[in-house]
Amino acid sequence: MGLDDLLEDSPALQTSVKSRAAEYAAAKRQGDRACRRAVANGQYPYLPALEEFFPGGSSDVGVPIGIMEIALSQVVGTKTRGRQEAFACNFMPILADESEFALKWITLLGAQETEGIRDAVKVYEYLWKFYVLEGNKRVSVLKYLKMPMILADITRVMPKNEDEELVKAYYEFDQFFRCAPLYEIVFTKEGSYQRLAELLNQDLKTKWDEDLVKELSYAFSVFTNAYNAKYGGKQKLTPSEAFLVYLSYYCKEEPLTAGKDLVEKRIEKLRTEFEIQSSENPLQIQETPNLKEGGTMLSNLIMPKLYSEKKPLKAAFLYETSPDESSWFYGHELGRNRLQQVFEGVVETEAVSHCLEEDAIREAIDKSVEGGAELIFTTSPTQIEETMRAAVHFPNVRFMNCSINLSHGKVRTYYGRMHEAKFLMGVLAGSLTENHKIGYVADYPIFGAVSRINAFAIGAAMADPEAEVYVTWTSLKDTDWKEELTSKGARMISGPDLIKPSAKSRDYGLYRIDGEDQVHNLAMPVWDWGKYYELIVRSILNGSYDKEDAPKAGTALNYWWGMASGVIDVILSQNLSYYSQKMIDIYRRALINKTFHPFDGELRSRDGVMHAADAGELTNEEMITMNWLNDNVIGEVPPAEKLTDAGKNAVRISGLDLSNVQTTEN
Repeated sequence: MGLDDLLEDSPALQTSVKSRAAEYAAAKRQGDRACRRAVANGQYPYLPALEEFFPGGSSDVGVPIGIMEIALSQVVGTKTRGRQEAFACNFMPILADESEFALKWITLLGAQETEGIRDAVKVYEYLWKFYVLEGNKRVSVLKYLKMPMILADITRVMPKNEDEELVKAYYEFDQFFRCAPLYEIVFTKEGSYQRLAELLNQDLKTKWDEDLVKELSYAFSVFTNAYNAKYGGKQKLTPSEAFLVYLSYYCKEEPLTAGKDLVEKRIEKLRTEFEIQSSENPLQIQETPNLKEGGTMLSNLIMPKLYSEKKPLKAAFLYETSPDESSWFYGHELGRNRLQQVFEGVVETEAVSHCLEEDAIREAIDKSVEGGAELIFTTSPTQIEETMRAAVHFPNVRFMNCSINLSHGKVRTYYGRMHEAKFLMGVLAGSLTENHKIGYVADYPIFGAVSRINAFAIGAAMADPEAEVYVTWTSLKDTDWKEELTSKGARMISGPDLIKPSAKSRDYGLYRIDGEDQVHNLAMPVWDWGKYYELIVRSILNGSYDKEDAPKAGTALNYWWGMASGVIDVILSQNLSYYSQKMIDIYRRALINKTFHPFDGELRSRDGVMHAADAGELTNEEMITMNWLNDNVIGEVPPAEKLTDAGKNAVRISGLDLSNVQTTEN
């Protein structure tokens, strides 16, 4: 039956329909063009059907969500195969102008223009996308009119294959949705919804306040419009991913109620951060310091020095606790004192303790900048978030954070290649162990921690092929690492690197326990923070910091210096034999000269070969993010639920991926 036949008995309807027939013809032309483009690009030209995603199975079983408005941009297909070829892949109609289908489409267009389409369409939602069961033509009409939203009765289909990364992210979305029913924010990386909740002081277990959900929806809409207007789709980050970056920097400054103008200004300030977060290789790791002077002799004579005794470089050091309470911060304090001595008069420093909470960190930074500080060191990875926010707020101040593998364009990070020292200690431990059992005490499962364990274990096995390394963690809840290692029969132990300045214990570094339970210290790793800070400040004074060391576009600069730079070493006990000291010295020189690398060639975990014999050395990134244990290590990389609150916080900021941890218990 044709259109004219249907209208023959109704002159009024005939007039109304024919006045809108041109609209259908225009929509059909859009559909025809979409089909031709799809075919030319080797794509399916019609609507995808949800049923096709479940071969041999059913998509009918789902979770009722209820009726709510959804974005038409997320409606992408039909539930069943029956209506696929009535629409192009963009939901525009493609059936003939004279068809009954065309009449119904035109009638719906008239209804929308006169009174609005009120009935909810029925859709199935799968992986953030909607597939229409009832109401395909309503969707088509509203998409043609460029309406942003449509009322829908939703049923959710949960995906299978829970080990896939996308599915893991979706299951996290399902948790988020139950707390904050919003479809527009889409993250395809696991952990992103959890991060969003944390930034808003929420969780994924408790239903969020309705006003907060409305504010979040409004803020995301304002941000998306400003972001798209600024970059026009040229940025690789989706609006949702960019919004998470935005909140990371401005979560303390009314991010959900900011107006369009303020959001636009903030987006401009975050341009570098968006580029870094969208980069496939966001980290630029510098293994050795750049000692090149920042100018020619003539230019140095003509141009005045930036800093002198009359105008010193002022630097501030922020510690989580007092140096008297922590060996870690005590080491940094010694480094600060060395700066004062080496650059006396030209460099002035101050130390601020108890900068643990964000408010305390922010207050300390504000006061330091107000006092003229142009260089600020935050000495713990857990201080990075407030450091990066301050770096955006104070663009003319240099900020550095003691961490590795954190990608923030306005904050440079610095850390030590401690795996080199741990390898030497492993060789020594393996050469001196009597029962082949060696204990190893790690702190937090953060970036670089596992490479230190494995370097130690490889060194031990090279000296004693039967050596087994029992690993435990100081950040585990309700665990006494000394008792745990003793119960394993380990008498040779690599304990904490240092002890508190006020402590009398000798259970640090590499030590051996004799038959009378006496501790004999054999070696200890050294972080020479004084040398490290001297090299950093010298690069600022000679100009190379801002010239040769400037990070490449779209990257964040990480300093990861080691023994070749003099910032990492091992101190040996004078009671060691001449041959032990000679052996360690040979390996030390090989590491410094790069004639030997502990992670070169074949590497094995208990699951098999992790790195082929002919694959060369591991890259810096592979060492830093390593989360598997060498085949002679007994223990585990602990999951987050086993950690103390301090351990969980450290892992949240600078932690390894603990979603697939490895256990090698006997």
